[in-house]
Amino acid sequence: MDISRTEQRILHLLAQGGRIEIEKNDKKRIASVKCLTRDGWHYPDVDLDLFRKLKRKKAVSSSGGGPYRITRRGLALVRSELDNR
Repeated sequence: MDISRTEQRILHLLAQGGRIEIEKNDKKRIASVKCLTRDGWHYPDVDLDLFRKLKRKKAVSSSGGGPYRITRRGLALVRSELDNR
């Protein structure tokens, strides 16, 4: 399955130890999405539509109410590069 260039960038960040944090509104729906690198820097290119695409492809998941992290499926989708750990 092919993934877009922006999805590829986000999966690289997540593979290196990043996370996606969500904020919910009063109706318990996702209001905003924030992607953080492993160093704690905010990555601005993540929006709600991109997050939903990654979740639909089962590339990211959350466990125990924590932040969303890359899954084994996401690691299989991402192309390897030299800077991945």
